[in-house]
Amino acid sequence: MKLNDDIHNYYEKLLLQHLVDLGLDKSKNAEYLADLICISLNLLPPRYIRYEVDMAFYLPQSERFEMEMKVKEAVARAQDFLDTKRD
Repeated sequence: MKLNDDIHNYYEKLLLQHLVDLGLDKSKNAEYLADLICISLNLLPPRYIRYEVDMAFYLPQSERFEMEMKVKEAVARAQDFLDTKRD
């Protein structure tokens, strides 16, 4: 049995967008980014969806804002962890 390719964690999209907004996709290497993404996602609750349009129409603005804040916090914590471990 295989999961449907359409099913994914919505936090992945929010996380990747935040990394681009921070410019980390340009300033960090692939190894660092892979570790950062894994650690950050492990700090976030899963939010599985099938269609992006579902989130666009049915997610209240307040909940979206809360999710974005959780992503920012998770990335900051993951960066602190990685930067401390790599020094």
